[in-house]
Amino acid sequence: MRHRSNLFLLVVVPVAFCALSCRENSVPAPAAATKATPDEDALETVNPEEAKSKYDRQDPFVVRKLDPVVNGEWIGTGVAYGPYRDGQRPGAVDLPTEKQIKADLELIVGHWKLLRLYGCVENAEFVLRTIRNGKLPMRVMLGAWIAREEIFDKHGQFVRNDEVGIGDNGREIRAAIRLAKEFPDIVIAINVGSESQVDWSNHHIDPERLIQHIRRVRAETAVPVTTADDFTYWNKPASKPVAEEVDFIVAHIYAMWHGKQPDTALEFTVEEYEQIRQAHPDRQIVLGEVGWATKMHHEGLQAELIKGQAGEAEQKQFFEALTEWSRTKRIATLYFEAFDENWKGGAHPDEVEKHWGLYRADRSPKPALLPTPKTSASQPK
Repeated sequence: MRHRSNLFLLVVVPVAFCALSCRENSVPAPAAATKATPDEDALETVNPEEAKSKYDRQDPFVVRKLDPVVNGEWIGTGVAYGPYRDGQRPGAVDLPTEKQIKADLELIVGHWKLLRLYGCVENAEFVLRTIRNGKLPMRVMLGAWIAREEIFDKHGQFVRNDEVGIGDNGREIRAAIRLAKEFPDIVIAINVGSESQVDWSNHHIDPERLIQHIRRVRAETAVPVTTADDFTYWNKPASKPVAEEVDFIVAHIYAMWHGKQPDTALEFTVEEYEQIRQAHPDRQIVLGEVGWATKMHHEGLQAELIKGQAGEAEQKQFFEALTEWSRTKRIATLYFEAFDENWKGGAHPDEVEKHWGLYRADRSPKPALLPTPKTSASQPK
């Protein structure tokens, strides 16, 4: 999302915004010609020019099909899942517990069977283990969170950024590869990076560097591999080199951030989806993040860009329309998001980043997840 910071987990719903193929459908193994490096940190410590030779592009490039099906049921509609409750946040000491994640998944599975995770280091293994131990009919698209990288200074000397150092990206990638191998019955795809290419990203990395990360993951796994970004990146010619390296494209489309009203939000979403499909006709397009916030602060950039009414009724209207469209068209769509997360955004309680959930932070459902009350027939006079 435009102003989202840090990593979080996404769960793919039967619908969302922030992105998948199940292992019942076989995917080709990595090509034998692909080179592997004996040094797990090689891409973190060598000159970028040298790193280019570590992982070659598969030749010929065989696209790995993304087919989100479990036991014959298409489960391609999804939702973003952030596990952080009040008082928790990424990188903090107090992280979500296995018990809390188990409780969340037991709520989620009643609505959605496809999960998308955006980071692998903190919570992903808890999620995968809970699914396996509970025999939940869910599949997961893992995410390796890619932070901004600074490798060499102007004198050619190696630089490590302690806050978002490149070693962190290496940890994420190694964790994604390991978990995909340990949970092959659950992991059906890997997403490498989110919104790392769009011009307003606060964790932008060079596209050639992103491609090397994608190639590394593809070389060491057999699942479809992708990266997620805003539609304003994917609809431009500059996205083609990255698009050619992924098995499918994950696009984020937020009608609300682009000044749309609830009654025109779906039309806008479909139009932008079609533009991306036309720009990349040889790749499957997944809507990786779409959503409607239920509160917003009337100051700052959100007040400037968001024209549609934030609210629970408006969210329900958009959610239901999007769900019907995605199921009818069988377009994998990930709704953003499962739960409100109060750690996000600014300090004001109405900050928009805190209020995209279909559940409130206390895990109570919003109207979008509840049946629409039937109106009683008017009594004859």
